[in-house]
Parts: sequence; structure tokens; C-alpha cells
Amino acid sequence: MLKWLEDHLLQLNLVDTMNQPEGFTRLGYSNEENQSIAAFEKIAKELGLEIKRDQAGNVIARWIGASEDLPAVAVGSHLDTVVSGGGYDGTAGVLCALGAVKQLKDEGYQPTHPIEVIVFRSEESARFGISTIGSKAMAGLLDLQIGSVKDSSGISIREAVATLGFNWDEFSKAERKKEELKCFLELHIEQGTVLEENQKDYGIVDGVACPIRLKVKVFGLAGHTGTSPMNGRRDALVAVAPLISYVSETATKLSEENSTPVVATVSTMEVKPNAINVIPGYVEVGIDIRSVEDSLKKIVEQSIREKCNELERLYHVSIEIEKLVDNPSVFLDERIQKQLKKVVSEMGSSYLMMNSGAGHDVMNMAKKWPSGLIFIPCKDGLSHHPAEHASLEDMRLGVNIIAGFLKKEAGGLNEKSTSGSSRA
Repeated sequence: MLKWLEDHLLQLNLVDTMNQPEGFTRLGYSNEENQSIAAFEKIAKELGLEIKRDQAGNVIARWIGASEDLPAVAVGSHLDTVVSGGGYDGTAGVLCALGAVKQLKDEGYQPTHPIEVIVFRSEESARFGISTIGSKAMAGLLDLQIGSVKDSSGISIREAVATLGFNWDEFSKAERKKEELKCFLELHIEQGTVLEENQKDYGIVDGVACPIRLKVKVFGLAGHTGTSPMNGRRDALVAVAPLISYVSETATKLSEENSTPVVATVSTMEVKPNAINVIPGYVEVGIDIRSVEDSLKKIVEQSIREKCNELERLYHVSIEIEKLVDNPSVFLDERIQKQLKKVVSEMGSSYLMMNSGAGHDVMNMAKKWPSGLIFIPCKDGLSHHPAEHASLEDMRLGVNIIAGFLKKEAGGLNEKSTSGSSRA
């Protein structure tokens, strides 16, 4: 299995070696994402799975069950990346799902429920600033009005999908009926160091911390840097500078005071006119706030608003705050978590109950179907980086837990080890 995982990891990443100093760039609805999905389809066909693409470009590789009228047990993730990202974020989940199918087929297992391996389109927000487009479409959560949103090259989502042969107006037809799926499971690299620090094999995720995102616009007054007296300036960048450390300090303090952590980051900044001899007259910063405890996110947001009022008065600028996103945290299915605990215990492996600070496709699927998320370790917690790494051994363990979960959820027979009368 280790050799199979190594070879097919390279195939999905479209490379001959995982040593890629510039990382991997497969943006959502790009030719590169398409090529990786084509590699997935080839592997799935080799495993004897039937391939279907929905109207949003998601790919469903289906293992026909003994009873096709039963809902499918689904597992999957995504293959797109951030710019110069790693080759495991999303990809490990897809690879381990395929590996689980291979392992079960090698055992002679035949499921009662159909089994599906799903690759979702455009999970990352790297291209359009909007994440999980494919899984939103499948779960019926997609707002078609976002079709006009453009990437850094001025290409809209509508135009990008059309280039690949998809019709944006048809994306709503990708929604699946509730009765089509029994449940959904996603495997992902942790993107943190909690598993490493606690020396656990797996993380079983309870909640996914969805963000509040704010755009803070600071209106000052541009002027010549050499002729404008210091005591009369309305420098937008000077005014917003204290906010950057304030956001970090506020989240740190709240995390120390509460059992549930909250994180907040000033993650983007735009300065205008951005000329070395002109006082910044306008600054725009983006702030990302996350916690599985929604009340803590609200406290951080309110603190930011109060701080901005103070900065307005102090620096004689005008500040506007636009709320871009305010999504409640998603808690995953308790029955699925119990099932995963049983699988891990039967394997003799260790697990840690934990929350996810990052969003994943599972958070959309969980709004319609019982869903679960498991983490495997990634070296030094590094992710969205060329040096991102998950060991083959950890991925093999991921294969085992997915295979065990599929056998419990899909039912069926192991033809090589039973007479045909006992259930797996």
C-alpha cells in the first residue's frame, strides 16, 4: 500500500517528485485543477469505479453496491491548492479515499450500500476569495450571485467555469437530494501541531470554526510627504497601524481567559496611492476571526468596532467596517464520531478529539447529511506551503480508518474471508 500511495500521490499532483521548491499551484476552475481531476478519474477507473461529473464540475467515483436503491456512503476532499501551496492539503484526503477502496477491493469486500469518492471543485478561496464552491453547490448552499466575482486577472467565476465547458446558470442543478447519501466523511491533514504535540495518530473533529471576516476602510487625506506638517496630517496608515496589534492582542487575551480559543488575524492590506512620496490617504485591511464558540467571535468583532471609533477620533480619519462573512460554526455528527472512535479503537490506534480552525468541504456537507472529519498529522504543522508534508505511513493509517468506516457504514460481505452469510 505504501508504494501505491507514493505513486498515486505523484500522479494526483502531476509531478515526478514531491520536492517542488515553488510548490503546487492548482487554482479552482483552472486547467491545472482539471488535469489533476483527470488523473483522479484515471485512478478511479482503474479501481473499477463509475465516473460522473455534476453541473458544478464535482467528480463522483461510484462503487456499485449490492443494493443500488440504498443511499451511498461518501468520502472525499479536493484537489485544488493555494498559490505555491503544498501537495497534501485536500489531495491526501482524495488519495486515502481511493486507497481505502483499493484495500477493500483487494480483500474481496462487496458493499451493500454504494460507496462514493467525491472530488469537490474550488475548495480554496485562493483564486476568487470564495471557498468551497463545489461542495456548496452539491449541498444546495451556493449563491449564484457570486458568479460576477473576479480573480486577480479580472476573470469572473462565470467566465472561468465557461472556459472549462460549464454553465454557471446550471450550477444549482448540482444539488443532491438528501436521500442520495447516507453520510459523508472527509480526511485532511491537520494543518497544525496539536496531533504531533500530543503524540496521537488521528484527530476526530467535533466542530469547524467558521469565520467572521471584516473589511476595514480608513479614509484619511493624501498629501506630499515633504511639505505636509506632522501635526496636521490625516495619515490613514498611521491611523490603522495600532489596530493590527490590537486584533492579535485581543484574541490572545480572550483565548487565555476561555477554555475555547479564538484566533483573529489582520491578513490583507491595501494602501493608496502607495507612492513613496505621498501620505497614505486610504487604507483597507481584511480581518479574519475564528472560533467554534461563536460568542467569542462576536466579542472580538465588537472590540474591533470600538477600537476603530477610538482611532477615528485620535487620528482625525473616517473608518467604515464592512462585514464580508459571518458564518456560524459547524458541529459534526455525534454518531459518525462514535463510529470513528470504534474504528480507531479496533485498529489499536490513538486519537484526539479536537476542533478545526480551518474550513473544509465537510462543513457544507454537514448541513445536509451526517458528516465527519478526521485529521492526520502534517510535519511541523506546516500547510499552504511548498514544504507541507504528510508521511506515507500516516496516510496508510488514514486508508485503514476510512476502510474500517466504510465497512461499518456500507455493510456488505467480505467474500475472501466469509462464506457469504455473515455481515462485515
